[in-house]
Order: sequence, then structure tokens, then C-alpha cells
Amino acid sequence: MHRRDQIDHAIRLAEDGRTPTEVARITGVPRSTVRDWLQGAVPLNAIPSMDGECGRCWGPTHEFSALPVEYVYVLGLYLGDGCISAHPRGVYRLRIFLDAEYPGIIDACEAAVHRLCPKNKVARLPGSGGYPNSSPGSNVQISAYWRSWPCLFPQHGPGRKHERPIRLVDWQRGLLETYPEALLRGLIHSDGCRFINTGRAWRHPRYAFNNRSADICRIFCDACDVLGLHWTTAPRTVYVSRKADVARLDEFIGPKA
Repeated sequence: MHRRDQIDHAIRLAEDGRTPTEVARITGVPRSTVRDWLQGAVPLNAIPSMDGECGRCWGPTHEFSALPVEYVYVLGLYLGDGCISAHPRGVYRLRIFLDAEYPGIIDACEAAVHRLCPKNKVARLPGSGGYPNSSPGSNVQISAYWRSWPCLFPQHGPGRKHERPIRLVDWQRGLLETYPEALLRGLIHSDGCRFINTGRAWRHPRYAFNNRSADICRIFCDACDVLGLHWTTAPRTVYVSRKADVARLDEFIGPKA
């Protein structure tokens, strides 16, 4: 059974031009149910709405614009190499996959996730990487269960991120413009690197962000634009190469460790 405010939210999203698939992804309601609602088959026995309660997760109403900077860092990590999966009784599990070679990043991720759900346990689970030649223990998952993950990450949906549209909603766009450094730091820590680019008689550091999703690469570029950083692209990769721009990134990303 669904709540009245959850139904109303889905209908408003459709009235704003969202497709049933997009509404289902944002609300977590099956697409077939969303289609029924939009065709007028709204249940008469829906659970009444309550003031101050989120219609999606039934927790307190979210103040998205007031989310801390740690959220934007976790958003970058999630877009780079994270996922959310559904579990019984409306609970969801967030997992961020990190290289075990960088314990400092693992610590930062764990602390940031805990900041978002301080009452829930944040687990650190060893595993192997996603490649056939990955050695056991080469990968670490930061994992936490919470009903509110789809509310905070409306990019959650069926299928791989690079096989479906990934767009920031308005309140996420506002946080990007407020904390572009945190988003870039999360993206680089998950799917980026700093390396030495060489040519004939010259050597300079360079940043690269690699992701199979063109939309996520575009989000990386948008964050660079907020900071006035020049970027160039290649297939699946965005580069930041100018000396002043690399120095600016060095100020808040730091070495992978």
C-alpha cells in the first residue's frame, strides 16, 4: 500500500514532463504502478499523508539544500563507482567500491557516509575487483543500509549507470555550484587519477577522469566550469592539463593515499 503524498509526488513529476520510467526511478515505485496512477487508477485506501514526513521513505522531510558537503563528496564517489540496491521492507543498501591501495580514501568515504546516516552502521567489507585478474582483497566496499538512499540519490534506477540517462536534479545542481570541489574530489577519488604527462623535452602533471557514462563525464565538466577550470575530452575521458588548473585541483584533491 502506498502513501497519499507518494502518489501525489509521482503525479506532479509526470505533470512536470517526466516519463513513467523517470518517475519510477525517482520515487522507487514500479513503473506499472506509476502508469496505473497516471491513468486514473489511484487507490482509494492510500495511507494518509503526515506533515513533516517524506512520501518516499516515510522519514522526516528532507532539507536537500541543507545537506552537508560530505553528501556532495559521496555523490561523486557514487557516480564514479557506487550502486544502490533494494532490500526487504523498503530498505536500500548503498555500496561504494574503492581500491584497497588507498586507505585514506576509504577512511574519508566511510566518514562521509556515516555523516549522512549517523544512526546506521557503516560497514567496510573486503572483496576482489571487477576484473578477472583482480586479486582477493584488492577491493573494499563501504556499505550502509537506509530507507532514504533513493531520496538522496535520485539517479538510482535499474541497469548500469552508463546504459541509462544520468541527470542531476535541481537541488543537486545547487549543491554542485556550492561545493564543486567536493564533487570533483569524489569523482577523482573513484574514477580518476593524477599522472605525469610527457612530451619531447617536457613533463607536466595532469588529471584524468574516466567513465563510460557520457552524462557523468558531463557532470565532471560542469563542476570544472564552476571553478573556471579548462578541460579537454577524449572518448570516455576528461582531462585537466593546464598548470594553473592542475595546481587548483591539487589544493583540494591531494594525492591518492
